[in-house]
Amino acid sequence: MIWRAATGLAGAVLRLSGPFLGEDRRERLALAGPEVVPGGIWLHAASVGELNSARMLARALASELPLTVTTNSLTGRALARRMGHVAVLAPLDVPQAVARFLDRVEPSVLVTVENELWPNRSAMAADLGVAQVVVGARISERSARRWARVPRLIRPMLGRIDLLSAQDAGSEARLVALGLPQTALGTRLNLKLLAPAQVVPPADTAGRARVVLAASTHEGEDAVILDAFVAARAAMPDLRLILAPRHPERGDAVAALIAARGLEFGRRSQGAGPEAGVLLADTLGEMADWYAAAGICITCGSFTERGGHTPWEPAGWRCAILHGPQVSNHAGDYADLDAAGAALACSAQSLPQQLVELAQDPARQQHMGQAARQMLLQRAGDPAALIARILDLARTGLPDATGLA
Repeated sequence: MIWRAATGLAGAVLRLSGPFLGEDRRERLALAGPEVVPGGIWLHAASVGELNSARMLARALASELPLTVTTNSLTGRALARRMGHVAVLAPLDVPQAVARFLDRVEPSVLVTVENELWPNRSAMAADLGVAQVVVGARISERSARRWARVPRLIRPMLGRIDLLSAQDAGSEARLVALGLPQTALGTRLNLKLLAPAQVVPPADTAGRARVVLAASTHEGEDAVILDAFVAARAAMPDLRLILAPRHPERGDAVAALIAARGLEFGRRSQGAGPEAGVLLADTLGEMADWYAAAGICITCGSFTERGGHTPWEPAGWRCAILHGPQVSNHAGDYADLDAAGAALACSAQSLPQQLVELAQDPARQQHMGQAARQMLLQRAGDPAALIARILDLARTGLPDATGLA
């Protein structure tokens, strides 16, 4: 009641100032915005990160029913439109804006990515019979303790949720303790892993086993990789390297490091391909090609104090993964992969020998790659059941006039 009263007053003031606001702010008040197809599904993702994680889900839902995407940020809205979706800025959680938006979009189901729950949005959607789904939900122990201090705010919102897909068992337990109905728990998914899990890796071949990809190198790492490659190539002359800097504008500097070691190489920016003995992949948008070509992937950002890049992209391509000691960004993931024999930690000093041993053992490469991909598939989960349930909720809530009820 306090929230509704306070936001109602704020909404009235904002409505009076509407004519003096810019177009984007008017869109947040549901006073402006592009044409939408009413009915179907409202998908809300806070910004670019959340929307990227839900990319596959959004595509699957939009292929079946009208989809309106909302975000809190201009960059998120722009990304949604580039993805081909009708996209608007999400209404502020004031009753007047939420009411206008719901009247305009007429959703049968609201799908929220991760933890974007708002009291007015939740209550007013429920009043109209809009089913509510949360995907990729996660909540830490610290956040759960904070929410527990306002049970009259969190418990009703969680109680209105028809279906929730959490990222982990801990989040499930904490949300149920805060008021989520046990019956609302659905398939557990990690949205961020769905895209790499959908990759179809190429067949393992003798040629692929002799290609090493250094993925997303940073300044200070290229020399480490190149020295390790030179040592490995002395033992295996037909070994090839694809070196992909994180920032392609570093291409000239990296090219100088390659040349200083007397290596013949080609630059992708000048038309060279993976058949080169050493390929400097100084372009954007082609990483999938390099993962597909390489049996071994060195995940970089891990030989400098940058915390390492995700292991799950090379895992999706069934690459054997080598990484440095600096993996704080994904410490748990790398520890689990290492323990399962799916990845191998290296220091700058040990990388040359470990690269030689792995390059000379294609069977071990294949085992590591298969183990990494299997762990990825287990953690990502299967989205089919979740998508089917969302569509069922959406179609159940559509008016008979659509022919889909």
